[in-house]
Amino acid sequence: MSTGAKILVRPRPRPQASRVLVCIGYSGGGTAPFRPWATQLPDDTELVLVCYPGREGRFTEPYATEWDPLCDEVVDAVVTDVATRPYVLFGHSMGAVMAFEVAARAERRGRGPMALTVSASEAPTDWPLRDGTPPHLGQSDDELVHWMSTVGQLPQALLDEPELVQMAVSLLRADLTVSASYQYRPGTTVQAPMQVVYGAEDGKAPAGHAQRWTELAAGRVRVDELPGGHFYTPEIWSVFPSRIASLTSFSR
Repeated sequence: MSTGAKILVRPRPRPQASRVLVCIGYSGGGTAPFRPWATQLPDDTELVLVCYPGREGRFTEPYATEWDPLCDEVVDAVVTDVATRPYVLFGHSMGAVMAFEVAARAERRGRGPMALTVSASEAPTDWPLRDGTPPHLGQSDDELVHWMSTVGQLPQALLDEPELVQMAVSLLRADLTVSASYQYRPGTTVQAPMQVVYGAEDGKAPAGHAQRWTELAAGRVRVDELPGGHFYTPEIWSVFPSRIASLTSFSR
């Protein structure tokens, strides 16, 4: 079994596609929110999703506890199983910082992405925030559930299922633990063209947080504001690949 076989999920395999869109998810999330995007992509683009330990096909594996081993695992999978074709990295929230680190480390191995899009996150230089902004490990389970339901991460239908709610909290705490161990290494930048996307109503000063990313782009960079909060609007999220600038075959 290849390194990436258990880590990388292909909802609609397209081995003949000329490029790949790799999506890295947010704290407490899995691959499900990104799977419908497979129908949004043209035939020349394959969708590949990163699955962290402890969920979906890796349910029996223990959660990751440290950032660097988890990141290195993703880098190995991408470099081995994706980078034989041009690829775009996309990351949302925690996934944005992970995508940045994966891009930087893959570039050092000579197998970097053709472009990087980061979404709904503070810059790695500010990650994780220490100002009490939710979500954070000091919050109670009820507070984390409230946050997830408020930003749209926990659908209303799941709130009536206590076991599923507890599972969602456990996943979120696991990923917050990983995030707390992250340390930006001064001087780390990404050479690939970078796109920074943020929601106009996403927390405190989202435009300012987005601009901080520009300091980490060694190449071209653009910043795009979209309507909505942490997950934008349902209409935008459902067709988000059309907002990824490097996928030029999409109409804007």
